[in-house]
Amino acid sequence: MSSIPTNLKYTKDHEWLNAEDPTKATIGITDHAQDSLGDITFVELPEVGTSLEKGEAFGVVESVKAASDLFMPASGEIIEINEELLDGPEKVNESPYQEGWMIKIRIDGATLDSANLMSAEEYSNIVGEES
Repeated sequence: MSSIPTNLKYTKDHEWLNAEDPTKATIGITDHAQDSLGDITFVELPEVGTSLEKGEAFGVVESVKAASDLFMPASGEIIEINEELLDGPEKVNESPYQEGWMIKIRIDGATLDSANLMSAEEYSNIVGEES
């Protein structure tokens, strides 16, 4: 069973978002996503300073099974990337919610309220598991 922390928000595309305050958030992929992908072999992340809209691809995760685009759960500017993933993409498999985070963003305006993110319980229903 996948881990689904209750303090995070989720997308139907299996990204998670942790709003550290109303203006900044950390983003990664869920335990369910990394488990479905299998052993992650490569992570492509955007450059710091890039601004992206909700739903736009911000990177790619490649595994032994497939390549998968990563989508922005909210609009914002990339303020930090997890450079450790460039040399150690397996961190996403080992610790998707801590060491395997992917990007940090400065959230655009009030987009977090309108981002239609799911709670852990709602996401759990999507992946067919109980949290």
